[in-house]
Amino acid sequence: MNSHVPTLTGGGNVLAIVPQTFEETMRIGRAVVASGLAPAALIGKLEGEPAAAAVAVAIMSGAELGLKPMVSLRSFTVINGKPALYGDGLINVVRMSGKVSYLRTGCEERGGKMVGFCEAKRSDTGEDKRVEFSQADAERAGLWQTKAVVVKWNKWDKKNEEKPNDSPWYRFPQRMLAWRAAGYCLRELFGDVLGGIRDEFEVREIADAEEMRDITPPATAAESKPTPPKPPKPPAPPSAKTIEAEPEKPVDQAEFVLGDFLSEIETALAGAKDEADVEEIWTDYDAPAVLETEGHGDMIEAAFAIKSRRLAQLSTLNGG
Repeated sequence: MNSHVPTLTGGGNVLAIVPQTFEETMRIGRAVVASGLAPAALIGKLEGEPAAAAVAVAIMSGAELGLKPMVSLRSFTVINGKPALYGDGLINVVRMSGKVSYLRTGCEERGGKMVGFCEAKRSDTGEDKRVEFSQADAERAGLWQTKAVVVKWNKWDKKNEEKPNDSPWYRFPQRMLAWRAAGYCLRELFGDVLGGIRDEFEVREIADAEEMRDITPPATAAESKPTPPKPPKPPAPPSAKTIEAEPEKPVDQAEFVLGDFLSEIETALAGAKDEADVEEIWTDYDAPAVLETEGHGDMIEAAFAIKSRRLAQLSTLNGG
């Protein structure tokens, strides 16, 4: 029976399976999903064909950068619908391009603070570059982490909770400074190789900033008319027992101030766009009645003068 068992042969070269057509790429995607090796960051909650399609797209994206299929799956992630490379994946793509004379990254200490750096040189054009990203740069960008425990929002329980700080800027500050410097340096020096791909952490920070941005335009004075205050209630007539005493004002009644009332009318009329708006605002305030009730009947003409000035201004603006 042993004569029918094939012998084992040593040696030989190990070659990656590189698909040549879209159908072959999808076959690899289905195999990766079925085996459970598809990265969770890549497929999320997708299953079946949609998950296989996500893996296939990652393989094709990596192929454009010169990466083999399984290397692409280990190097790519998807954040807010945008593909990104892990920090070491960014460096790996540049090294595999064959256009690098040297590429060095690291972290130094200067004046008690850390400084990450990346320096590289192209072999085809001779261009070289050194970029630094310091601890001070990270602090200004709001990236630097120093607290062991932080408060995070629990979206499931909808409340803030204190949790251990798992931020890579807290756990691996030297590596993060070096990778951020490498991201800037390599994208500028090897833009043709990377094709606009960013590193994972920068894409994640951009996604967080876009999610928190409020783009609601503020309301302008022209869009919203000021609401005129309600005229104060007239004082209650004195009773027979207190006919000689001065009537008391209700506790909840605001004191009428003539100057403030006229200023409010002038401010409201300033927002009017035409004569119809002026008449509407004037009717809302009912200045003659309010002034007469408050014992300022001699100021009714002053209120009408404010209205007349605004009408004259509108007439000038409209070419009248």
